[in-house]
Amino acid sequence: MTALLLRDAELDGRTRADVRISDGRITEIAGSLTRRAGEAEHDCHGGALLPGLCDHHLHLHALAAAERSVRCGPPAVTDRAGLGAALAAARPDAHGWIRGVSYFETVAGDLDAAGLDRLCPDRPVRVQHRSGALWMLNTAAASAVGLASADHPGIERTPGGVPTGRLWRADAWLRAHLPPAPPDLAPVGARLARLGITAVSDATPELEDGAAEAIADALRDGALPQRVQLLGAPLGAVPPGDLPRLGIGPYKIMIADSALPSLPELTRQISAVHATGRAIAAHCVTREALVILLAALAEAGTLPGDRIEHAALVPAELVPELAHRRLRVVTQPGFLAHRGDDYLRDVPGGEHIDLYRCASLTAAGVRLALSSDAPYGPLDPWEVMAAAVHRRTPAGRVAGPGERLTPGLALAAYLAPPHDPGGPARRVRTGADADLVLLSVPLATALSAPDTDLVRLVLAGGRVVAGG
Repeated sequence: MTALLLRDAELDGRTRADVRISDGRITEIAGSLTRRAGEAEHDCHGGALLPGLCDHHLHLHALAAAERSVRCGPPAVTDRAGLGAALAAARPDAHGWIRGVSYFETVAGDLDAAGLDRLCPDRPVRVQHRSGALWMLNTAAASAVGLASADHPGIERTPGGVPTGRLWRADAWLRAHLPPAPPDLAPVGARLARLGITAVSDATPELEDGAAEAIADALRDGALPQRVQLLGAPLGAVPPGDLPRLGIGPYKIMIADSALPSLPELTRQISAVHATGRAIAAHCVTREALVILLAALAEAGTLPGDRIEHAALVPAELVPELAHRRLRVVTQPGFLAHRGDDYLRDVPGGEHIDLYRCASLTAAGVRLALSSDAPYGPLDPWEVMAAAVHRRTPAGRVAGPGERLTPGLALAAYLAPPHDPGGPARRVRTGADADLVLLSVPLATALSAPDTDLVRLVLAGGRVVAGG
């Protein structure tokens, strides 16, 4: 592995030093280091050198699929005519299918097979709701996957038993009935690297063997230079011994908003996961989901590392309970920057303060990590940090001004390691893995206006993966 000497880097926003990297680790830090024979050299010009960022909740395969999908919702598409034009212009895949993403009801109402047929009847079309919970198929697509004779509980039907073309939380079933489409994770890995992301937690629930193998293969061949933690790996799963950059995280539990589990059911599920020694990562969006989760944890008990994904609505009276149970919260304030006006319109005014809490959680001692939920939320971590700091909606309104984070805390929420979201921010230090981000400006300047364009060089395992 090539050795590298980084000259004149700003560390911790205070000091400037040279940093030596070899065998994938930081081996020396000093005010001035002598270049060794065969050592590459890079002048940082006083730019901030940071540990690589960690996105604590995203979906790798969905990101890969989104790269080859047509946008069907705001801001790209805002009305029915625009949706029809987007589908007509879409390029079908090798099997003749069109895949749409990011649909929202403000475009053309509650889409079903009949509605999609009016827009695009001649090719199989499937469109995903921006929440990720719903797929909508036209008649050609429904026929191709055998929807009429299927028995998945997520298939919506008329009172007469006829499928409407709408499928709720049926991703695994749908994948099994679609033509094979091997994911290409290389564009995803490259995009993450350009943003300064060197570690991710894949939050896809019930990750199938083929999907996990595809991620492992992408790590082996370098298509994914990031460290990856899998939340959806089956209980008892063990990462391959040849992949130190692949780990198994807390077990993903879906608390579906549309069909909440009973308290005994959820308690049994949590207890079964904990019995294996593994923490949980509970998908929890609504107030009702949070209440039932906390009730289940009161009966099942908690394990270190138990975490709540999203926590989109957290009533003030439940914040002390989160702290008491030492739960971590992995949240996405980037949604406020993209959908905040919808939330302020649709969520009762008295609950606006509960949206994507940040400051009140950290003040109460709750470990808080930021993430994207990409492709369902904005992937850019610098955009998410800015959203956590400003909490501005697209129209410029402020959603919960008291929940703003300082720029330093927003950055720190991306600097915790994958296995410790909300934990102490990693620092550039001797002996640490050389997963690093070099900015073109000092840290104080970057924090005053976070922007992806400030990312100058990215290293993963000591190897340059973006910039140069």
